Amino acid sequence: MSTFTTKFEYMQSVFDKNGNRLLIERVEKLTPITLSQWGKMTVSQMLEHCQQPIKVSYGQLNLKPNLMSFLFGKMMKKKLSEPQPFARDLPTVKQFKITHEPDFEKAKAELIRLVKKFAEEGHASIKNTKHPFFGEMTMQEWDYLQWKHLDHHLRQFGV
Repeated sequence: MSTFTTKFEYMQSVFDKNGNRLLIERVEKLTPITLSQWGKMTVSQMLEHCQQPIKVSYGQLNLKPNLMSFLFGKMMKKKLSEPQPFARDLPTVKQFKITHEPDFEKAKAELIRLVKKFAEEGHASIKNTKHPFFGEMTMQEWDYLQWKHLDHHLRQFGV
């Protein structure tokens, strides 16, 4: 599986070794002084921020659904699943906000490790089929949203 076979055909797959390698190559281009093209995060904060949704899918970070997710989760999943890139001004989930300044090299290495796991373990890497905000997720939805989120933030930092 190298790309989606639905309306998302232009997207690569985090599970595909080639698509996964492309993401990692982009992460590897980042340096401690890479500046964002929009937003307030530093490159180190972005690297740690991008780990959080992956940890949710791996069952390493457990978030509890709230009333907003119950009321708007499915609608937001549908909106985020549309083919256009994420908007630059989307709100960040409180648990995904990184307010400290992480060590750049550690954050970079950990993100690369987490991304590689998608290609190494395939669908078995996803331990949490129910997203805390979006509800039940297919492997294709996990794949698409992980790719799209990573791509969004890598573009934010020009890679």
